[in-house]
Amino acid sequence: MKLWQKKISVSKHVEKFTIGKDREMDFLLAEHDVIGSMAHAKMLAHAGLLKKKSAQKLHRELLHIHKKIKQGKFRIEKGTEDVHSQVEFLLTKKLGDVGKQIHTARSRNDQVLLDIVLFTRAEFKNIVQLAGELFDVLIHLSEKHKKKLLPGYTHLQIAMPSSFGLWFGAYAESLKEDTEFLNSVFSIINKNPLGSAAGYGTSLPIKRKITTQLLGFEGMNHNSVYAQMTRGRTEKLSATAMASVASTLSKLAIDICLFMNQNFGFISFPEKLTTGSSIMPHKKNPDVFELIRGKCNRLQTIPQQLTAVTGNLPSGYHRDFQLLKEIYFPAFQELKDCLTMTAFMLQQIQVRDNILKDEKYKHLFSVDAVNELVKQGMPFRDAYKKVGEEIVSGKFSVPKHIKYTHEGSIGNLCNEEIKSEMRKTLNLFGRKFRKVQLAELRLLK
Repeated sequence: MKLWQKKISVSKHVEKFTIGKDREMDFLLAEHDVIGSMAHAKMLAHAGLLKKKSAQKLHRELLHIHKKIKQGKFRIEKGTEDVHSQVEFLLTKKLGDVGKQIHTARSRNDQVLLDIVLFTRAEFKNIVQLAGELFDVLIHLSEKHKKKLLPGYTHLQIAMPSSFGLWFGAYAESLKEDTEFLNSVFSIINKNPLGSAAGYGTSLPIKRKITTQLLGFEGMNHNSVYAQMTRGRTEKLSATAMASVASTLSKLAIDICLFMNQNFGFISFPEKLTTGSSIMPHKKNPDVFELIRGKCNRLQTIPQQLTAVTGNLPSGYHRDFQLLKEIYFPAFQELKDCLTMTAFMLQQIQVRDNILKDEKYKHLFSVDAVNELVKQGMPFRDAYKKVGEEIVSGKFSVPKHIKYTHEGSIGNLCNEEIKSEMRKTLNLFGRKFRKVQLAELRLLK
């Protein structure tokens, strides 16, 4: 069944090609399509475009469909084009002409726009929650191992002393800023496109503020042409925020792969969390982190993939947009999996003690030796030259007393400040999403 079908049948070849993977992808939108239809029906009744009793019948049947979705009993039947067609078909089958009224003053264009926004904001909640859980693991590890020193590197050459506290804390702060990014994008996309119809509004006297309130949006996409322009834009903004999280995870993963290498030997994991070789019995491979690295590198390409599909399209709707689902929807599950596995693995990380006692790391303290001379009154450039000469002549010795006190250094990690900023972001996002949840719960009564 097709909502736009007239008397002439479309070629089966054309039908198969144009539907593509829509039916498969649309299962992810089913719950959101029903909730959007509930709000739309209530608005139609408020606007006098639907009788109150008809709106009540539609609401009851939509609740029934929603229950089937939650129970895993909802199906897009063979011959039905997409989830929107299936929901309307079920309403019409049960309610007759009343079911046919659900699409009044609505196009599949603004219907799909709405579903994608509802889907995205629900997925953002899951990602922010998982990011918060990983953040807690990283902060805990930073505090637990803050006194254990670690070589710092630039150009992959030993540079200056670092610590496990500084290393774990760096990724905690990176994740904190990723969460701020997600929160900002959430505010941008959490706008109501419903009522823009096919992009040019409708001559029917609808009340868009009602659906905006019913669905817990922060506002609406005011201009109907712009509302349609958010197709592709919503996906790109959201994918860019997800790519930021993926970038943090990917960089952490490559660090872990390096630090597990026997030439570094800074960390290890229980053997049950690593994999072996079919030929080399000694191997303990970091496959989990190699896959996290690969998956997160792939996630970082998604904004570019979306741009490749939409970059040269004029305003208005185009069927090209359908292809975005195949790129966009699976990204959420992949990122959630990577966040979950990173937290799971890090909870069992084993950190080595006394790494810097190895003679090969003594030059890490060259800057500290320079700074000791500076504190004694020697100009920095002279001190730099003196220590450099000592290194070349083999006379360099590690300073006996080294102390880092400034904010963000080995001796002052600022973890409490980072935690406070993360809490503010999580609380802000929590308030936004509670508004969304309350709105949806009211619709589901």
